[in-house]
Amino acid sequence: MNIKLDSIVFLAFFILSALLFFIAAIWAFSTEKRLKKFFAGKKAKDLEDTLSTLQSEIEKFRKEKESIQKEIITINSKLKKSIRGLETVRFNPFPDQGSNQSFAIGMLNEEGNGLVISSLYSRERMSIFAKPVKAGVSEYELTLEEKEALNKAKV
Repeated sequence: MNIKLDSIVFLAFFILSALLFFIAAIWAFSTEKRLKKFFAGKKAKDLEDTLSTLQSEIEKFRKEKESIQKEIITINSKLKKSIRGLETVRFNPFPDQGSNQSFAIGMLNEEGNGLVISSLYSRERMSIFAKPVKAGVSEYELTLEEKEALNKAKV
């Protein structure tokens, strides 16, 4: 009984070894085939030139990436200063005449800086006012409509 078990273990080991050898031979054959295809018609000098070209291209891309990153930083700083919020409020300051011909326009950037422009329209005349805004506050007194336009324009 012991001899039979040893024979089965030996046979299993032999089959497993043969299978592993067969897999290793296929892998070696396919690797050699791929390498022959890769190196077909190329000499060592050609490969060195190819590697050198690739290295210079990588360096060029790295420098271009740094340049683009600097430009993105510049663009972002300019974008923060640009008008991002813009709102218009139309109103009638004189209830006894006309319609909503008057308006207030609030314009603000990300930091809350900008201006408010308002226009008062009546049949006899039209007045336009511009008031600067710093950090969401104007040093000039704002009307309710101007405050509403600024609140709506906040980013």
